[in-house]
Amino acid sequence: MAQYFSIHPTHPQKRLIRQAADIVRRGGLIAYPTDSCYALGCDRGNAKGAERLRRLRGIDERHPLTLMCRDFSEMARYAIVDDAQFKLLKSVTPGSYTFILRARREVPRRLTKKKTIGVRVPGHPVAHALLAELDQPMLSATLLLPGKATPLSDPQDIREKLERELDLVIDGGSCGVEPSTVIDLTEGTPRVLREGKGSLAPFAVERV
Repeated sequence: MAQYFSIHPTHPQKRLIRQAADIVRRGGLIAYPTDSCYALGCDRGNAKGAERLRRLRGIDERHPLTLMCRDFSEMARYAIVDDAQFKLLKSVTPGSYTFILRARREVPRRLTKKKTIGVRVPGHPVAHALLAELDQPMLSATLLLPGKATPLSDPQDIREKLERELDLVIDGGSCGVEPSTVIDLTEGTPRVLREGKGSLAPFAVERV
């Protein structure tokens, strides 16, 4: 049965954040708020947690998961950011964007797809506080269940539907149902793989 924490959306309670981080460290799978919509998350080194996440989402290993980072510096430890990308990415992080970038050579293969990695720096205070307490990224994916057109958005609804599948539901208030914008930066021109909440205005983009 999933635990349920009501955490203030702008001033997260440190005690609850510490408890949530402990659940993740112990191998738990959680639902938590981001600046786009609710997401699933687990420890980046937890293979069983990643397997549970994929099973809940109805996706296989060919579908890459996102590495949720607390800031740009942490993101750059896993992904290669060249000089041309640096200023652009700094200007839009944190924000509702997931970026596909070349993975650094030392990143484990299970976190990459064709030597690329999806990284994101969320702007939600609860997500940021949790990542800061963990002191490392989380593997993450939008809380979109198989066969559904939109992600689950109400924490009570998440609890009712998934209380036997999750270890923790973090209620951080409403986040909406629009996922992050996914932009591939592995080529010369940014390519939009999914248009979501993040504005395309900062990018000279090519739609796929």
